[in-house]
Amino acid sequence: MRLYLASTSPARLALLRQIGIEPVVVPSEVDEDAVVDDAVAANGPLTTDAMVQLLARAKAEAVAAAGTLSDGSPIDGFVLGGDSAFELGGVAYGKPHQPAVARERWLAQRGRTGVLHSGHWLIDHRGGAPRGAAGRTDHAELTFADDITESEIDAYVASGEPLLVAGAFTIDGLAAPFIRTITGAPSAVIGMSLPVVRDLLRDFGVEWTDLWH
Repeated sequence: MRLYLASTSPARLALLRQIGIEPVVVPSEVDEDAVVDDAVAANGPLTTDAMVQLLARAKAEAVAAAGTLSDGSPIDGFVLGGDSAFELGGVAYGKPHQPAVARERWLAQRGRTGVLHSGHWLIDHRGGAPRGAAGRTDHAELTFADDITESEIDAYVASGEPLLVAGAFTIDGLAAPFIRTITGAPSAVIGMSLPVVRDLLRDFGVEWTDLWH
């Protein structure tokens, strides 16, 4: 049984490999900004929870809709989409991309507590056709050290690590010493909640050990 990961996130791939699953990585090519804009235009502002779940579902559905891989082989197994955003003071933050943006965020979040929202959408595509789907979000609360210096922030931003991760930080990399406490599943902060992935698979009568490679 195969798991198709509708994401090119190195962190999500590493997490799945950590629990014994070697997924088939399939980029979803979803225009995330357009998906969110369309949803807001149709239904009004989204909560952070709703946004990450919407994008996780869009990614999984885009891959499942293709039906085949680039080599023409059928998608036969489970398709998993995921998305993450960090919420601080009621504002949702994705990837900063630019060093100046990452620096500004770190100056704002040191000494404060925020919530990492992680969305998941799993499609049962066994037999080469969709048979069902389920999704769930998970959350982890983090508190940053209040004594992080500007020189530490500058060095961290210069490393490049925070530019392409939600909230501009990691807990399994260079930012780990800056985080005082985590409440919730640590894996949800890294890229996806492994307990939720396990639960979603069990919703379809499948144990995650069935996907071990």
